[in-house]
Amino acid sequence: MSYRIPDALIGEANAKVAAAHDEDYGALGRRLKRSSVDIDAVTAKVAAFAVAVPTWGVGTGGTRFARFPGPGEPRGIFDKLEDCATIQQLTRATPTCSPHFPWDKVSDYRELAERAKALGVGFDAVNSNTFQDEPGQNLSYKFGSLSHSEKAVRDQAVAHNVECIEIGEKLGSKALTVWIADGSNFPGQSNLNRVFDWYLESLSAIYTRLPARWRVFLEHKLCEPAFYSTVISDWGTSLMAAEALGPKASCLVDLGHHAPNVNIEQIIARLIRAGRLAGFHFNDSKYGDDDLDTGSIDPFRLYRVFNELVDAGVRGAPGFDPAYMLDQSHNVTDPIESLMVSAMEVQRAYAQALLIDRAALEVAQEGNDVMLAHRIFKAGFVTDVSPILAAARRRGGGAIDPIAVYRASKYRAHKAKERPAVAGSSSGIV
Repeated sequence: MSYRIPDALIGEANAKVAAAHDEDYGALGRRLKRSSVDIDAVTAKVAAFAVAVPTWGVGTGGTRFARFPGPGEPRGIFDKLEDCATIQQLTRATPTCSPHFPWDKVSDYRELAERAKALGVGFDAVNSNTFQDEPGQNLSYKFGSLSHSEKAVRDQAVAHNVECIEIGEKLGSKALTVWIADGSNFPGQSNLNRVFDWYLESLSAIYTRLPARWRVFLEHKLCEPAFYSTVISDWGTSLMAAEALGPKASCLVDLGHHAPNVNIEQIIARLIRAGRLAGFHFNDSKYGDDDLDTGSIDPFRLYRVFNELVDAGVRGAPGFDPAYMLDQSHNVTDPIESLMVSAMEVQRAYAQALLIDRAALEVAQEGNDVMLAHRIFKAGFVTDVSPILAAARRRGGGAIDPIAVYRASKYRAHKAKERPAVAGSSSGIV
């Protein structure tokens, strides 16, 4: 029998800290009431907010130099589902997971869907992979995939994406995320316009295979692994592609995929205005690592992003229906702990953004009172909303302190016994 954290353990742990939590929640509620904010209303919104967990995120990542596997790593998608379900069990913030193919391929997708349902998780957007070659693959993606100079390679990449759609239908997904590593490392290596045309031609073939009510999310990235030019390198190129494809195509924003100091929240505002914001891959970045834990480096940026999202919701921006997912590589931490903390940080930024006095902010902005506008804007960020997050988890049956319960359960030790190591350290990001 595969180990799962007993609900009784969560209840016992919550009981030990319930009095302190009630005191903190009450104190914060009284403070917010002075600003005419109903803490229970904010808590309800936070409890309703969810972010998907990537199936690849529950495994140990690595760098281009080496990967150091951790104990009890998932050996396949069924193990990954157990870890994703554990994150949801404790945080009550991650009811869906996002699969990646061909990494998560199985012979029976009905069985996979039933197993996920039994564990209490569903499936979010499916992700295709044409940035590496797989065993038995006929043609190589070394020099590109959807924008490769050879049509046969492009057709192979299109067929893979269509297969991902077909798998997604069986799992109950409603979107396909497409990120390609295509680009060049030397000036003159490729014709910058021609490769974009080939990309659009390939995506058009994929787009025509989208089922009703499905969407395709176009993900851009400034660089890596191509460092001179990347075919879909920025939000402008992504928007051009989405508008060329049609209304089912929109632009996904990965917070780590931009140049340093780029105003990502302004990009988000523009995509919302264009009705083309697909959603997010949440993470953080520093130097060359663009898949750090969400909020670990710049939580204020995450808050600024959620300000735009809350603002769009308040305004009722047309077509505003973003999808939220974590996208991280965990090299030195327990992936489950990192993903739990990141899910909570996303909820934290959302809760903080809900506290902004938008009526007062608008008055200050229109009156050009710069300092007052800044102070009103920042007030939510400097508010510790931890009691709100804990209350949302507790009311949903989760843990007041997910990390403490996870460690007390010895989940990782149990999984280490159930999942014997299958390989040593290796190079590569996953």
